[in-house]
Amino acid sequence: MKPNPPDALDARPDTPLARRLPPAPLPLPGAVGCSADHGPGTSARAPFALKMKVWLLLGFLLLHEAFEEITGQPLPKNKRPKEPGENRIKPTNKKVKPKIPKIKDRDAADAPPKTQSIMIHMMDKGRFQKPAATLSLTAGQTLELRCKGNKIEWSYPAYLDTFKDSRLSVKQHERYGQLTLANSTAADTGEFSCWGQLCQGYVCRRDETKTGSTYIFFTEKGELFVPSPSYFDVVYLNPDRQAVVPCRVTVLSAKVTLHREFPAKEIPANGTDIVYDVKRGFVYLQPHADHQGAVYCKAEAGGKSQLSVKYQLLYVEVPRGPPSTTILASSNKVRSGDDLSVLCTVLGEPDVEVEFRWIYPGQKDERPVTIQDSWRLIHRGLGHTTRISQSTLTIEDFETIDVGYYICTAHNLHGETTVATTVESS
Repeated sequence: MKPNPPDALDARPDTPLARRLPPAPLPLPGAVGCSADHGPGTSARAPFALKMKVWLLLGFLLLHEAFEEITGQPLPKNKRPKEPGENRIKPTNKKVKPKIPKIKDRDAADAPPKTQSIMIHMMDKGRFQKPAATLSLTAGQTLELRCKGNKIEWSYPAYLDTFKDSRLSVKQHERYGQLTLANSTAADTGEFSCWGQLCQGYVCRRDETKTGSTYIFFTEKGELFVPSPSYFDVVYLNPDRQAVVPCRVTVLSAKVTLHREFPAKEIPANGTDIVYDVKRGFVYLQPHADHQGAVYCKAEAGGKSQLSVKYQLLYVEVPRGPPSTTILASSNKVRSGDDLSVLCTVLGEPDVEVEFRWIYPGQKDERPVTIQDSWRLIHRGLGHTTRISQSTLTIEDFETIDVGYYICTAHNLHGETTVATTVESS
């Protein structure tokens, strides 16, 4: 018997093959071309492809809803996707100025901090103002200056500190410092300044950004010059630094000239060798030996004139530096019971002070000694002047305990020098 074709077997539900295969799904409405006569295997692939289309459609709908929930906006419609390499910036005719960084902003980090003036001049009837670089006040008035800050330091003419003047009062309040000078005189003319303090614990430093300063002329009848405590003063001329003849006036507009006593003549302040500074006096920019001699100043103002005190200008022979020190014993071999003296000598600048320190053999045993310091000016011809400073150590009734090294250390503002000598018992 000839077997039936496969299609005939599929049409019979009671055959074993029909029982093994699931029934074919019903076609969706509108589906076309899904008949069983498309060829072998077509009926098995069609349901799978159809399911994939359904799942893709559902997935797209879910993504669409999720996008709207996140952005709050529907997907753009009918927007053509950009092709690779296509320009995405719309052309425009608007001119845009390029941004150039400002020099001020660029250099702000390198610029030094700005200084803030913190000084106030208190006047009568509660009025106040920031003082100018110079002020002219009538002598006899009370001066009151204030500087803002809770830690204020002051500077004022040394004349007030030298004599511990009770007319001067400096106080620190919670928010400002206060300087008061009662019964002012022409001698108080000078620079008054203040500055804030930056402190960390007990260590403080000057705040350069918060300062105040003014130079005050106290005018007094009959006083064109700032009074001097003496009638004669010495000015040392050093070849490597400026020298000042302190002819300061109390009237800003006064005309001041410098004169040599002998031979009598005016010394011109030509701006090259000598200049006049109203806050300092006549300044010798490059002193030399020809400038030495006795000089005085003359001031004229309001039809009146006045002469200053005299100044002796002495040329300094010894240059600046550590002390030039020598040591000499009265004898390097001393008999028991004799006296011993050791001399330490320094030659230096006339206006530079020298301090001495000694180390000697009997020091640990508190051996009694006498130490005497002295100084004087010596002239070596042609107006050259040198200061000689000496320290003498004396021991009476020499003993064995005094045998050994005698060491002298001389100290000035430029450094120190140590010398030594040996003393033996004969």
